[in-house]
Amino acid sequence: MKSYTILIAIIGGSIGIMAIIFGLDIAKLSISVQEYDLFVDPIIDSQNLFVVGRITLQNIGSKSLTNLHVNFGDGDTIDIKSLKPGEKIIISPPSDNSMQFVMINADNGIFVSKAYRELPKMVGMMGS
Repeated sequence: MKSYTILIAIIGGSIGIMAIIFGLDIAKLSISVQEYDLFVDPIIDSQNLFVVGRITLQNIGSKSLTNLHVNFGDGDTIDIKSLKPGEKIIISPPSDNSMQFVMINADNGIFVSKAYRELPKMVGMMGS
């Protein structure tokens, strides 16, 4: 009888440890961990006749980001005063931009540099 009790305790303990590990991992997705943090997702959407670029910016920190300077490359820039915590905006580079990379600077030591990524083409979707 004692061996079953020990086995149940080991199984229960390991389930509890796994729940804590997975719970903390999921909590990182919903709770901002840093005071100042920025999510950047530059996308190129190539259609048959034209190419569209868009950049998603989201403040994933717990405090407002200020004085964002977005550099699209080719000398094209835009300034954004502030992004509140959780706020998301989508911006587009000028139509004649080569869309190789995007660099974003902001107050409090924020610097993000990313290359554009292309969306996968799916059958039946426009441009595929």
